Amino acid sequence: MSGMSAIMTVMQNAARKASRKLLRDFNEVEHLQVSRKGPADFVSRADKQCEETLVEMLSEARPGYGFLLEEGGEIIGSDKTHRFIIDPLDGTTNYLHGIPHFAISIALEREIDGNPREIVAAMVYNPITDAMFMAEKGKGAFVNDGTRGGADRRLRPGKRDIFQDSIFATGIPFLGRPGHARFLKELHKVMGSSAGVRRMGAASLDLVWTAAGRYDGYWERDLAPWDVAAGILICQEAGCVVESLSGGDPTYDGDPLVTNAALLPMLKDRLVVQ
Repeated sequence: MSGMSAIMTVMQNAARKASRKLLRDFNEVEHLQVSRKGPADFVSRADKQCEETLVEMLSEARPGYGFLLEEGGEIIGSDKTHRFIIDPLDGTTNYLHGIPHFAISIALEREIDGNPREIVAAMVYNPITDAMFMAEKGKGAFVNDGTRGGADRRLRPGKRDIFQDSIFATGIPFLGRPGHARFLKELHKVMGSSAGVRRMGAASLDLVWTAAGRYDGYWERDLAPWDVAAGILICQEAGCVVESLSGGDPTYDGDPLVTNAALLPMLKDRLVVQ
């Protein structure tokens, strides 16, 4: 990312350091101390330790900033205008089953002079592939995945405009969550007229892969801000069309619909959009 700001450097360094423990434990998942957090929703020792490392490093670099954390909840900082939104291990179930598809997601939220809060910096890091997806508001979106000699590569969404040729990503409501009937109806409509639907189990990676043009679109419901805050900014800065399935704010309402302008009306026609 050309001209990367100081805050992006801080966020990336924190993610890389926190990922070391995740990678060490990943190959020994059977030995992890795991506690139930809810039906089909687990939290691992590695998950908590990763979050603690992120908070420690980010607090040292930006004293006073607040936090909204998947595991630790909200931490009110002395600086009420800035808050980090963090998912230390997006794809926990994948991780605990030895599936190499998970990420660290960090977004920086800002609220200044009474203006609505907004995400101004974001990164999603896949420790397995060492792919760092990143964006700052108004500066575009990029990925550094070790290709092109380690140079950052600008992200662009796919340009497909034929629904039958397009691949979409989504998340499936799991045990204890509502919406199965609605989801099956939507899945039937999208799957029946597209090249396929993928469910990989990590919303942040679904979003950045859509920003990179690997998927042609993505939709999901009942997500938390830490699931999507970073990925949504990266999609927006890449040039994707980002909407909310409920007509609100996709970041805070947790129901993003992401695709390109050509496919948007066709995808919306197949979903239950309010």
